[in-house]
Amino acid sequence: MGWIEAVQQTFGHEPMLLSAHRGGELVGVLPLMLVRSVIGGRMLVSVPYAIYGGVLADNSKTAQALSIRARELAIEIGARVLDLRSAAAADAELPIVNRYVTFRRPLPAQADDVPLWLPRKARAAARRAIEKHPLKVELDGGAIDEVWQLYSRSMRRLGSPNYPLRFFHELARTLRRECVVQIVRLGDRPVAGLMSFHFRDTAMPYFVGHDERLELYGVNQFLYEQSMRNAVRASCRIYDFGRSRADNAGSADFKRFCGFEPTPLQYQRFVPPGRVAADLVPSSARWSAARAIWRRLPLPIAQTLGGRIARSIPG
Repeated sequence: MGWIEAVQQTFGHEPMLLSAHRGGELVGVLPLMLVRSVIGGRMLVSVPYAIYGGVLADNSKTAQALSIRARELAIEIGARVLDLRSAAAADAELPIVNRYVTFRRPLPAQADDVPLWLPRKARAAARRAIEKHPLKVELDGGAIDEVWQLYSRSMRRLGSPNYPLRFFHELARTLRRECVVQIVRLGDRPVAGLMSFHFRDTAMPYFVGHDERLELYGVNQFLYEQSMRNAVRASCRIYDFGRSRADNAGSADFKRFCGFEPTPLQYQRFVPPGRVAADLVPSSARWSAARAIWRRLPLPIAQTLGGRIARSIPG
């Protein structure tokens, strides 16, 4: 609910939450949000800007009932698509979208065991970064603006629109202690930053960026190693490296480099009869020219435009 509130406050998307009850007992939920996109039209998404979503239910019949109601709702409101971001498919009647994979791995029991838990090359890269440069890492909830600056710089380099700064602040407000902000400094200069979320026994690094103008070999490995150590200290048992597109070799290779193997995500979607879902996949050929232009934009312009465009592209 904290995530949904942050999305609503930042982007104005409307919650349309479904629940299932049996004998007065809550037995299932489906956290949908209505996205009114200039690019993609009306979309029902569970959950916008998030890796996971979809149906949560006590059994398959309840899950199917919630998904059927969501499909009916998509038709009623004139949505072009219903997106269910399920780790495991919940609707036996909908096809699986084989586009994304996730990377999860159990953490070691002690924070000092993290270096040996990492593959040799990743461990060496993190060690070289700290040996070659006087880097220091801080847990600093007041560094959100600096992390966002680094993140948006990295997004521009990748040719993708960034989310607005307000979203970072809203997530920090609604998720409070579950939001962890880390910043790596070279002297007083911020060079890499990470916003992570801890929920129950799982740590998820989510928004990351670094300053590519400085050639600091291994700074990302150093940042993630410190994030993993902090997750263990916070009693997390799983490190969830998050989603990558199956066709994004660079992102997947980095996570494999850190010792993680991919697991397919069983996203599902429903396109109502007579409707056509918009192509919002970043790797699509239709967006190649836009990505090339984006990389050349001055950073302040990219940051401003990115925050506006993100409202129409729900992640």
